[in-house]
Amino acid sequence: MKEALFYKKQDNNVVCEACYRNCFIQENQTGFCGVRKNIKGKLYSLVYNKPVAVHIDPIEKKPIFRYLEKTNTLSIGTMGCNFDCAFCQNYEISKIDQKEIFQEIITPETIVGLAKQNNCSSISYTYTEPTVFVEYALETMKLAKQNNLKNIWVTNGYMTDQVLEEISKYLDAVNVDLKGDKQFYLDVVNNIDLEKVKQNIKKIYKKGIHIEITNLLIEGYNTKKQQIEEIVEFIANISKEIPIHFTRCFPCYKLTNIKPTKIETIKQAKKIAEEKGLKHVFVGNV
Repeated sequence: MKEALFYKKQDNNVVCEACYRNCFIQENQTGFCGVRKNIKGKLYSLVYNKPVAVHIDPIEKKPIFRYLEKTNTLSIGTMGCNFDCAFCQNYEISKIDQKEIFQEIITPETIVGLAKQNNCSSISYTYTEPTVFVEYALETMKLAKQNNLKNIWVTNGYMTDQVLEEISKYLDAVNVDLKGDKQFYLDVVNNIDLEKVKQNIKKIYKKGIHIEITNLLIEGYNTKKQQIEEIVEFIANISKEIPIHFTRCFPCYKLTNIKPTKIETIKQAKKIAEEKGLKHVFVGNV
């Protein structure tokens, strides 16, 4: 285990400051993500050096289409997540009992070594939410930089200012999920403040970090024209150069009763974005 970097003590309790949930965690309990635990008044990461997934991917799979094109990235992720999306595509690892946390130790040195051995240009922190394993990510990112490797986060964008400031020192590219409108985040993503995500998108762009946006379209949940326009206009007001990916959703996790997103819905979203002036519009899972 590794003592967490982002928390404050309150007697024997702690407040986690990794993400905007700011979980108040009593002794011997974990936060919402399930992988940050209060042990005797200190907060520890239960997944430090314990990735549950290590794969070589084309960078376009993240999806990152306008940065390091046609290169490979070494992707890593641990168990746990600070969101509870009803449509989660990786729920087998994002929602898991503590006793089942993957136990094989894979150090940052090993991760960087694997990236170099396999001619990867970057390391991606992905699959679940990297904010919940930020200590592991940070150590790997620092070492990656020393070895001329780029760092990429695939994230829900709900990290606190403290975390964003620290990772920004080593971060080269980000894909942020912008999932829907305010009500969608409250109802389908379990009481998340959309404005915090939007603020972080603006901050990442202002820092000069390459950013792309993914909008997973779920038929009947976030596919109204007005909902799509809201996302597109938000991005366009920052920069029309920011790439956006509209991706298709299939039945999964708590939303097994839905139908796969219609191809026509995806095409309509692409048309809306292009009509609003976005320069780089892509579709996925089609």
